Amino acid sequence: MVRIGSRVHVPAFSGRAGVARRDITPPPGIRTRNWGPAETDIADGVHRPLTLTALAVSADPGDDGDAPLVLIAVDGTWWRRVEDERRVRTTVLDGLELTEERLLIALSHTHAGPVLCAGDADLDGGALVPAYLDRLAAAAVEAGREAIGALAPAVLEWTTGRCALAADRELDLGGRAVVGANPAAAADDTVVVGRLTASPSGRMLATVVNYACHPTTLAWQNTLVSPDYAGAIRELVEGATAAPCLFLQGASGELAPAEQYTGDPAVADRHGRALGHAVLGALAGLPPPGTELALTETVESGASLAVWRPAARPETTTTLVARHSVTDLPVRPLPTLAELERQWAGIDPRSRDERLRRARHLRDGYLDGGTTVGHPV
Repeated sequence: MVRIGSRVHVPAFSGRAGVARRDITPPPGIRTRNWGPAETDIADGVHRPLTLTALAVSADPGDDGDAPLVLIAVDGTWWRRVEDERRVRTTVLDGLELTEERLLIALSHTHAGPVLCAGDADLDGGALVPAYLDRLAAAAVEAGREAIGALAPAVLEWTTGRCALAADRELDLGGRAVVGANPAAAADDTVVVGRLTASPSGRMLATVVNYACHPTTLAWQNTLVSPDYAGAIRELVEGATAAPCLFLQGASGELAPAEQYTGDPAVADRHGRALGHAVLGALAGLPPPGTELALTETVESGASLAVWRPAARPETTTTLVARHSVTDLPVRPLPTLAELERQWAGIDPRSRDERLRRARHLRDGYLDGGTTVGHPV
C-alpha cells in the first residue's frame, strides 16, 4: 500500500569504481570478412574507431576482501574458435591477477570489425589477426589495471528505458525461414541503463548500456571498419554526460534492426542516435544520484495532489557476489561437414566456403564427439 513516506526504489550499488579506455582500431590490411557474399576480404577505411572500455567495481575497503570485478566492453565481432577466446581471456586473467568469476569480456558483436580467428591466418588479411588478438588482450590488461588503479567511492544506479530499434528477425517467407524483420512479431524494446557517479560529488563517471539488437546494419556491401550503431551511441551519450559509455550487447538472437544489410554508415549512425536518445531519456528520468522519489505530502488543489520529491536513499547495496561454473549442455545431432557441403552445394561458392569454415572453427576444441559439452556460466 502506498502511504506518506513510500518510495520509488532505484536499484543501486555503493562501493568503489574506476573506468579506463583503449583504442583498438585494427591496422590497415587486416581481415574483416564477416559476410558470405562480401566481395572484399579487407576493409579499405574506418567509419569510427573501435574501443575497449574497462569498468572495475569493488566493495568498500573492509566490507569485502576479494579482488574487484572487472567488465571489459569490446567493439568486437565474435569468437569463431574456443581456442582464441580462451587464450585472450587467460592472458587478461593472468595480467589482472583475477579468478575467472571476477572477469567478464563482452563483445559488442559488430559485423564490421576484424575477424577474431587466428585460424584464418592463411587467408587474405588473416596474417595480421594473431597479432591483433595479442593487442586486444594487452589493451584489456592495460585498461583493466588503469580502472583498478582508479577505484574510488562511487554509486552505480540502474533504470530502464524503451527503444524501438530492434525488430524480430525470424521471418517465415512462404514457408522458408529467412533472417530479416518480421513485422508481425513483437520485439523486446527494453534498454537497461546504469549511471555511475562519483561519491559524494555526483560527477558522472560512466554510463552502462545493455540493449539486445544485432549490430548488422552494415553488411556485405560495407568496406569500412565500424562499431556499427554502438559508435553513434557513444558519441551522443558521452557528449551529453562527459563520461565513457560502455555498450553491452543483450540476448539478441532473434533481434536486429528492421533496416539493415547496407553499406551506408549513415544508417548505422542513425540507429545509434535512436538508441542513444533512449539512453539519455532514461538517465534524465533518474532522480539525483544517491536519492529516490519519496511521497512527502498531499496538497489540496482542484484535486487532491500527491507530492513526490527526491530524498536521500536510506540504504544501498554494498555487497558484490560473483559466481563461475561450467554447465553440461546436451549436443544435438549435427550434420557432418561433408553433409553440410552437399546441403549448401547450390549457393554462391564464396558464401558456401565461409559457412563451412565457420562450422569447422565452431567445432574445433569445443565439440569432442560426446553427447554433452561443458559451457561456462
